[in-house]
Amino acid sequence: MKTIDELLAEGVSGKRVFVRADLNVPLDGGTITDDGRIRAVLPTVKALVDAGAKVVVASHLGRPKGAPDPAFSLAPAASRLGELLDGPVAFASDTVGESAKATVADLADGQVAVLENLRFNAGETSKDDAERGAFADELAALADVYVGDGFGAVHRKHASVYDLPARLPHYAGYLIATEVGVLKKLTEDVQRPYVVALGGAKVSDKLAVIDQLLGKADRLLIGGGMAYTFLKAKGYEIGVSLLQEDQVPAVKEYIERAEKSGVELVLPVDVLVSTEFPDLKAKAPTHPTTVAADAVPADQMGLDIGPQTGTLYASKLADAATVFWNGPMGVFEHPDYAEGTRAVAQALVDSKGFSVVGGGDSAAAVRTLGFDENAFGHISTGGGASLEYLEGKTLPGLAALED
Repeated sequence: MKTIDELLAEGVSGKRVFVRADLNVPLDGGTITDDGRIRAVLPTVKALVDAGAKVVVASHLGRPKGAPDPAFSLAPAASRLGELLDGPVAFASDTVGESAKATVADLADGQVAVLENLRFNAGETSKDDAERGAFADELAALADVYVGDGFGAVHRKHASVYDLPARLPHYAGYLIATEVGVLKKLTEDVQRPYVVALGGAKVSDKLAVIDQLLGKADRLLIGGGMAYTFLKAKGYEIGVSLLQEDQVPAVKEYIERAEKSGVELVLPVDVLVSTEFPDLKAKAPTHPTTVAADAVPADQMGLDIGPQTGTLYASKLADAATVFWNGPMGVFEHPDYAEGTRAVAQALVDSKGFSVVGGGDSAAAVRTLGFDENAFGHISTGGGASLEYLEGKTLPGLAALED
């Protein structure tokens, strides 16, 4: 695929450059709680601004139902982008309507505009090719060139990700080029030992990637809510912990495959439990107790890996040459259940190997827990996209950037 450096060499002064970014940031009301994804697109936007392009930034945010919804407006993201660029950023109150057309038309060379949430138009996510294509046609009318830099969305066959590049000269931005380069290190000529730590709530979200990793990784460390389905598959008592009962047979099969293929599958040996899920807003102390992983009381739920497991996982990461981590080890948003995730993050920082934090909640946890982002080899902006790449799937947004 062609990159933004090739575009800059060709010259973009005066051209309208459509940048498909990923500004899907978490919001508390109208306040951005983590601006990592906005900062990730800055190198691409700054380079285009410095080259005199008229930059049109577009993204989705959340899951609106194909119509305007003030709760999912990109206005806060546009404002934050302006702060980070230290300059004005115009904001269009629609995607392809009169405001978008007028806002783009008013741009001078080196100026930036942000369009309203792309998912306010049903054509963005439509499964109907014609409807999606019609929306892509309207977006294409706003630009001369397309730059794909929203890695967190490249696994979606959406109008701005998949259909629009076919209608304009297209290039990969700096973020996508970096993300693809990193993922190749996890799939091609991997340095060993290769250790993967997987957490998060649902084991069903990770089954396909586990299937792939059983043939590639040397060790798999399992934590988070998904761990309890693994523990149940081993016959352990897990109380009222999160469980996907329908996935137990598949998990049993993977446990057997790991043993036969020589992949070390490491499960929690102790967990922190409580009788109820913590209030993540009030964050009042919950006084959890630590129990063995095979002895969760019948009326309690596991909410984090325990201290022994944290130490065990750190030891399994210590000699890694390559590490991929996706998914927190517990309910890290509450201080009572953050230490397991902190232990894994610290182990990655201490590791001399190449470490990749696989986006989503893992990236949010790193920032929430106060770690220096530069201490990790790479922090991905796309959890779902990263996982699908590791599964070996063709990502529509990357395929669309290929010539």
